[in-house]
Amino acid sequence: MTDSGSSDSRSPLDTEASPLDAEVSGRPSGRSSGQPSGEASEGAPGTVPETGTVPETGTVFEAETETEAAPRVGRSAPEPLDGVWDVVVVGAGPAGASAAHAAAVQGRRVLLLDKAEHPRYKTCGGGIIGPSRDSLPPDFRLPLQDRVHAVTFAYDGRFTRTRRSRRMLFGLVNRDEFDLRLVQAAKQAGAVLVTGVTVTGVEQRGGEHRTALVTAADGRTFEARAVVGADGSASRIARHVGVTFDQIDLGLEAEIPVPPQVAADWSGRIHLDWGPLPGSYGWVFPKTESSSLTVGVISARGDGERTKQYLADYIRRLGLSGFSPSVESGHLTRCRAEDSPLARGRVLVAGDAAGLLEPWTREGISYALRSGRLAGEWAVKVAEAGKAADVRREALNYAFAIKAGLGVEMRAGKQLLGAFERRPYLFHAAVCLVPPAWRAFARTTQGHTTFAQVLRQYRAARKLAAMASR
Repeated sequence: MTDSGSSDSRSPLDTEASPLDAEVSGRPSGRSSGQPSGEASEGAPGTVPETGTVPETGTVFEAETETEAAPRVGRSAPEPLDGVWDVVVVGAGPAGASAAHAAAVQGRRVLLLDKAEHPRYKTCGGGIIGPSRDSLPPDFRLPLQDRVHAVTFAYDGRFTRTRRSRRMLFGLVNRDEFDLRLVQAAKQAGAVLVTGVTVTGVEQRGGEHRTALVTAADGRTFEARAVVGADGSASRIARHVGVTFDQIDLGLEAEIPVPPQVAADWSGRIHLDWGPLPGSYGWVFPKTESSSLTVGVISARGDGERTKQYLADYIRRLGLSGFSPSVESGHLTRCRAEDSPLARGRVLVAGDAAGLLEPWTREGISYALRSGRLAGEWAVKVAEAGKAADVRREALNYAFAIKAGLGVEMRAGKQLLGAFERRPYLFHAAVCLVPPAWRAFARTTQGHTTFAQVLRQYRAARKLAAMASR
């Protein structure tokens, strides 16, 4: 990674290849020289090796969108919906589709339910960081809209600075395309998708049944030996499990179509603005392939009007207020309390339904993919468990797996958020002016490390967090 405005000439990332740094042959690896006004460029990124496939995972990066998944070999007629399913997954977002795929590849009878037809819009920046990539199904084709090599940081619209990496930091997708492909992967693995189903609740059946019964608004019921709730932050399944939250934030977003020349100015670079409200920040994620910019802000729930004003001011400062958004939307993100349950009987929760997301950045895609995969794997074990004691043991094992991995990361994120709320300018100064802090940011997005590892391994990071918390 190079940054002509800093004194470091070499960094670990100069010699370590990022697993995310895969390009489609023939696609440009750099960005255009254009910059929004008021932002200083700090040198062009270096060239990136162009390959088609990431060796570690087989994930392929591409721009085209598939419209239909290949049919599963050997299936000539639709699966009947009656009878007892091994696993019923409620919600076909990243967590639900990942859970359905993980269970279906083991040869189990899996039903995936969703109230919406795919593709559908979701309020989300669409950043695919290293941990997200590592949790995708084998040979999954990522419909990347852009590849990020640079970040422009700002502190409430001031003190802007652009930092660049020779290696790709992360990719950007449109959630409608991305989620559709995840569902197609689950279907190819053998899962049965049924849309237009609004789930209203779940009932655990003991005795000789040893199943759970999922009920829908239209009166239909679906019986399963295990259920995965992945039906979003307002989950009905989460209510059954008893999930509790200790952090709720409001995210507002606008999809802004822009002329190709404006999109080219943003190609390969995102914008992050540390905002005026405690714990708030804004972002611009370019979707270069479709000539649009995803612009959003997030802040703690409870001051909606000021959050709306922050978004309006942010768009104006960026010089984008003259373009009409194609979509304007909002979303509440809910972060679980540390002692919140993750399972109840034969019912597990994952993703947003479980309140699993990074507390500081509110990044949720990687948490959805990782927890969804684990939920699908453990749902199979729950389905195979006969006695109630065996069911409890497998459910506890799932909770332990989540807490040992994602739970540790969330604890570090809460620590960083608390410090960031008090002293956002220290974080801005660190990532802009201190080379190790920038490298830690870059390595985290690329999947080489985590916030928890950074705090554990680097005394300077611990001192910064402690200083900001005072």
